[in-house]
Amino acid sequence: MAKKTEIIDALKTQLARFSAEAKEEQIGTVLSVGDGIARMSGLSQVQSMEMLEFPGQVYGVAFNLEEDSVGAILFGDTKEIKEGDTVKSTGRILSIPVCNGVLGRVVDPLGHPLDGKGKIQAKEYQPIEKIAPGVMTRKSVHVPLQTGIKAIDSMIPIGRGQRELIIGDRQTGKTAIAIDTIVNQKGQNVKCIYVAIGQKESKIAKMVARLEAAGAMEYTTVVVAGASDPASMSYIAPYAGCTIGEFFRDKGEDALVIYDDLSKHAWAYREISLLLRRPPGREAYPGDVFYLHSRLLERATCMNEENGGGTLTALPIIETQSGDVSAYIPTNVISITDGQIYLESDLFYRGIRPALNVGLSVSRVGSSAQTKAMKKVAGKLRLDLAQFRELEAFAQFATDLDENTRKQIERGRLTTELLKQPQYQTLPFEEQVATIYAVINGLLDTFKPEQMHAWEKGLYVFLRSSSTNVLGMIREKKQLDEEVEKTLKQAINDYNEEFIRSQS
Repeated sequence: MAKKTEIIDALKTQLARFSAEAKEEQIGTVLSVGDGIARMSGLSQVQSMEMLEFPGQVYGVAFNLEEDSVGAILFGDTKEIKEGDTVKSTGRILSIPVCNGVLGRVVDPLGHPLDGKGKIQAKEYQPIEKIAPGVMTRKSVHVPLQTGIKAIDSMIPIGRGQRELIIGDRQTGKTAIAIDTIVNQKGQNVKCIYVAIGQKESKIAKMVARLEAAGAMEYTTVVVAGASDPASMSYIAPYAGCTIGEFFRDKGEDALVIYDDLSKHAWAYREISLLLRRPPGREAYPGDVFYLHSRLLERATCMNEENGGGTLTALPIIETQSGDVSAYIPTNVISITDGQIYLESDLFYRGIRPALNVGLSVSRVGSSAQTKAMKKVAGKLRLDLAQFRELEAFAQFATDLDENTRKQIERGRLTTELLKQPQYQTLPFEEQVATIYAVINGLLDTFKPEQMHAWEKGLYVFLRSSSTNVLGMIREKKQLDEEVEKTLKQAINDYNEEFIRSQS
């Protein structure tokens, strides 16, 4: 009897302590699932781009908000999800972790590490979709972002805060330009984010290894949505990369984000949209495919001092089919960006690398994103090269050329040879200035095009060891005043004499 009393007392004590808290959860039911897409009923209060929790720790994002159902895109393994399962609303808009710890890491578009170096310890999360900064918070682009590539820094200058499109057929060196630009930011205080969309994992692994070998991974984050990942990952990847770049920009720093490439991004969006039964338009893309890229690229900015003074530069890449820049996605992105670097297959196969088409390439920021020294030497270069390309085509059919035309063609050949540059061999701007100064001022007219590679290699060695320290003068002053120009001209003439002796 005593034991029975003890049990009753214990139960009374437990009941006295018991408290039930009411918890409200928004839930829905899966109607159908397949191809990385789920349709659900319920969830009447869900927001667009809100994260949803499915069984088996799988997450998705509310994408289509319809009258009687919700369409969601899914991330991760969807095999465990079936019709009739319960879905929970999280109340959180899709966000990723941002912190200084993402530098040197390879992550997926949700911020999960892929490099085996452990979890990223981030206290802050930011939504991947944001409204671009307004006009009054910006200022004009004025500081150069050096790519280290002579042809680009001289003729198509890129500024910090600019959006410059890299466009061309497959295998013409588009990614090579982007990687060289990242490598050249060493010591320039620019944080880099490389977004790989729908690429082979083996190619990405090689690229990361090259960046590590060049010491560039210290200031770089690689966001990967591989070829084997679902279309939903490819869709969110560029927005995730942009959010990481904005984290650094908002701290007043400079950041560079490369989207490689937005053609595959548009394909992923088309796939998702068609599966969700959104109405197709031209080339089966949904009607808002322009907004898809405009809301992404408009986030690249040069902020004014009152708003931190940081910059976010965007280098989107677009792949063309047979050089057709008038296709739907290329024309869309060309109209959004501040210029394009157009790479041509014919030039690439002729050994001219970077295979830059001077006529179709343009930077709408222009010389405001150049140092005064580069502006002075590069002013004539673009025009001379464009004229040479026309004359070269004409000269194939002409048997007799006048002296001036012949000289112009010869100098054009020298210039073309001098602007060739192997991958991973970037140059500081002062060395670029010295090379271009020599060719546009006729200091190389006595040489042959096939001598240019050896001449250029020797020039840098000569100038670096020169007692005049002319490269240091150009680097510090950033302009070619009378004294610097005189010293540079004398140094090149001295080297030319030495070079001629070594060749004889």
